[in-house]
Amino acid sequence: MPFYVKQGQVPNKRHIAFEKQSGELYREELFSTHGFSNIYSNKYHHNMPTKALTVEPFELSHGEVWQDSLVQNYKLDSKQADRQGHFFCARNKIFFNQDLAIYTARVTEDTELFYRNAYADEVVFVHEGEGELLSEYGKLKVQKWDYLVIPRGTTYQLKFKDYTNVRLLVIESFSMVEIPKHFRNDYGQLLESAPYCERDIRVPELTEARVEQGEFPLVSKFGDKYQLTQLEWHPFDLVGWDGFVYPWAFNITEYAPKVGKIHLPPSDHLVFTAHNFVICNFVPRPYDFHPKAIPAPYYHNNIDSDEVLYYVDGDFMSRTGIEAGYLTLHQKGVPHGPQPGRTEASIGKKDTYEYAVMVDTFAPLQLTTHVQSCMSTDYNRSWLER
Repeated sequence: MPFYVKQGQVPNKRHIAFEKQSGELYREELFSTHGFSNIYSNKYHHNMPTKALTVEPFELSHGEVWQDSLVQNYKLDSKQADRQGHFFCARNKIFFNQDLAIYTARVTEDTELFYRNAYADEVVFVHEGEGELLSEYGKLKVQKWDYLVIPRGTTYQLKFKDYTNVRLLVIESFSMVEIPKHFRNDYGQLLESAPYCERDIRVPELTEARVEQGEFPLVSKFGDKYQLTQLEWHPFDLVGWDGFVYPWAFNITEYAPKVGKIHLPPSDHLVFTAHNFVICNFVPRPYDFHPKAIPAPYYHNNIDSDEVLYYVDGDFMSRTGIEAGYLTLHQKGVPHGPQPGRTEASIGKKDTYEYAVMVDTFAPLQLTTHVQSCMSTDYNRSWLER
């Protein structure tokens, strides 16, 4: 998606006969977005990608709605919602609305199932673990603290070297996940002022085509509904592909943060955009350099957005009692900010070491019953003087 890539063998024109040495045709698949009017890729298969032996329901649930949740500030320990499972069945839905869903997962096992999210792009933040993302487009190395941006409709597997400690944050987007437009020039190139550039983005490397006939189980997700399709041919049978639509990786440690004379708003830490929500991140940086600057964030009231923070690593300056894997939700219409004493303690600090992922939504979030099982019951009282 970020820029044009061509790998393997492709014909010199689109939509023309592309023959194997045997004279048989390779099968072209157009992988397009917004109908035929936005970015796309062309993939060239050994076999028709439409060949399916059977289709049947597949039962999988990620969490029920918490019907009578209150509009308030929440702090959660996502580890308390852990269950056993592979890269997509272990996901616990925590928050959601009509634009996105947010999951956490501790992945404990491998699977040979193929997976496709048909209705949503996925941003998978790899909090712990390393391995490979395997897809039609090839092999993409996965590192700790990677963002994996996976376009909807992509058939893939996510495999890890060691399953003793694999932890994911998954953001499911019902619109395209994009690099912010103001990071790019008119030709799509990332600007000198952008916090990352094309060199920081990793793309798949096409591997030898898997031309294998048999039964290959594909689980497809359609909203909250799943189906199991038995494919006749291995889905990773591409001889080549080109275009702008493919899975890609960006590591949070490559993000170059802005620094200001006084405290910068969270929007200056933007990393991705989508319809009706944004993804930001906080990384180590020097603090503000005004002689009376207050590095701690000011108290604020998100009258237009719900704010979710997923804590990755470090010392979280504005409050105590936060550990890696915790989540906070600050809902629109309810003010929040530093705990008592944290504003004063921040004055004079020169820098910070913290990593966190933030999602700001512009429609209210609903909560699932997983929140009940892992929430701190006294978080709302953490602003009282003790």
